Amino acid sequence: MIRQDEPAKDGLVAVTFTLPADIPGHISVVGDFNHWDPYAHPMRRTEHGVHTAVVRLPQGASICFRYLAEGGRWLDDPDAGSRDDRGCILRVSSAASGNGEGQARRRRGEDRLRGADVRLPPEYFAG
Repeated sequence: MIRQDEPAKDGLVAVTFTLPADIPGHISVVGDFNHWDPYAHPMRRTEHGVHTAVVRLPQGASICFRYLAEGGRWLDDPDAGSRDDRGCILRVSSAASGNGEGQARRRRGEDRLRGADVRLPPEYFAG
């Protein structure tokens, strides 16, 4: 799930990325906004077990992102408005919103995370 808050006075929007509790291990949100750095935005588990991370992004920005899970597994978010060859595309709005396209996909039952395996050195996941 992706949630966008109202823009702050500084023009940045808090974007909350949330993944289900059934995904094991450590996960990071990576993308062009953080130079694909798995250390920049690690997700934390809440008391309910879901993974969550908040990233502040400029309103009106368009970013490409993916989730990098333990073991080098890439995950795409079903709430992303679109995708390209690099991953999911998110347009940061200038007003608070969920993601209408992603919510519509959930209603149609098309809300499963898509994954791909890659090989990364174990130090990416040491913690």
